[in-house]
Amino acid sequence: MVDLLIYLAAALTGLALLLALYRFVKGPSTADRVIAFDVLTIIGITAIALLALLEGRGIYLDVALVYALLSFLGVIVIARYLERGL
Repeated sequence: MVDLLIYLAAALTGLALLLALYRFVKGPSTADRVIAFDVLTIIGITAIALLALLEGRGIYLDVALVYALLSFLGVIVIARYLERGL
C-alpha cells in the first residue's frame, strides 16, 4: 500500500514537472521563469526524497538537503541580479 502511494506521489511529481517546465519555457516575464526554476528545483528535491524512500537509502536525503541549500542560494543570486544587478 505504501509503495502504491509512493508511485502515486511520483506520478503527481512528474505532472508538476511538466507544468513547471511549461511555465519555465513559456513564461512571459523573467520573474515567471525564476519562479518556475525554483519550482523545478523543489520538484527535483522531491524526486530525490521519493527515490530515497523507494530504495531505502538515507544518504539520498543528505544529497537532497545539499541540493536544496544550493538551489536557495542560486535563486537568491538570480533575484538580486534581476532587482538591481550585481
